[in-house]
Amino acid sequence: MSAASRASLALAALGLAALAAALWLGPTPLADPFAADEATRTIVWEIRFPRALTAWLVGAALGLSGAALQGLLRNPLADSGVLGLSGFAALGAVLAFAFGAAVLAPAAALLFALVAALVVTALGWAARGPASLALIGVGLSSLAGGLIALALNLAPNPGALADLVNWTLGSVEARSLNDALLVGAFLVAGAALILFAARGLQALTLGEEAAAAIGADLSRTRLLVVLGAAACTGGATAVAGVIGFVGVAAPHLVRALAGHDPARLLLPSALAGGALLVCADIAVRLLPTDTELKLGVAAALIGGPVFALIAARLASRGGDA
Repeated sequence: MSAASRASLALAALGLAALAAALWLGPTPLADPFAADEATRTIVWEIRFPRALTAWLVGAALGLSGAALQGLLRNPLADSGVLGLSGFAALGAVLAFAFGAAVLAPAAALLFALVAALVVTALGWAARGPASLALIGVGLSSLAGGLIALALNLAPNPGALADLVNWTLGSVEARSLNDALLVGAFLVAGAALILFAARGLQALTLGEEAAAAIGADLSRTRLLVVLGAAACTGGATAVAGVIGFVGVAAPHLVRALAGHDPARLLLPSALAGGALLVCADIAVRLLPTDTELKLGVAAALIGGPVFALIAARLASRGGDA
């Protein structure tokens, strides 16, 4: 059995253990989460289980998209934010909240993430090298940030700003099985696209010219990875709001276990992202605070130091990933 397979099995077991722990742990302690009384069933199966499952699926989607984009751009600091996908997903939701259509925020986040993916793909179709895609993404992220600020300034519904702030902090509180199904559907779609690009990602480890020389279709690989990452990011953002750093942290945490082959890193990164976000959500539910800490804040507290560590290691190696 390969190291990547062993890592995947261990991470799958960790994810299941985290999901099980999420049924027991919470503000209301339960001696037996499988008790037959109505109150316990409501707490476990209508509140805790949908929330934990949604957290796992969101984390898996972000971890998978991060690993795929890191393989495409050959940069361990890359995630969906680098290509502007997260920024445009946030822009879609901001427009919905700011103009009094909060119910459309999930659909708007999905739509805008896919629009960003199409723009990146169209502008970068003839791009040579990952730097071109990254620069296009930086431009789109800046544009999204400016448009978000403009929408907030022109918003005719200032009362929606409180909802917007809560959404931008990221949370899976009060999520239902329908939310989990939405994330799951886009995760499956995105994973299928990314897996079709796996051989292209492997070839890219040799460099652009060498990959093209052995017959790799680099334009197809870029298209599949960008669209797949957009589906994963859009689905996750539509349900949980803005949750950063998971896409960077999850692949980094398993890279030493799964090896440096970007194709073999995809599944372990998804599993690590899911387990990481469930554990973070358990932590925010157990913290003795008057108001529950938002999941996006907890993810930033975990992922921020990891991001800094990766950047420091790259700097010490002279920028070589």
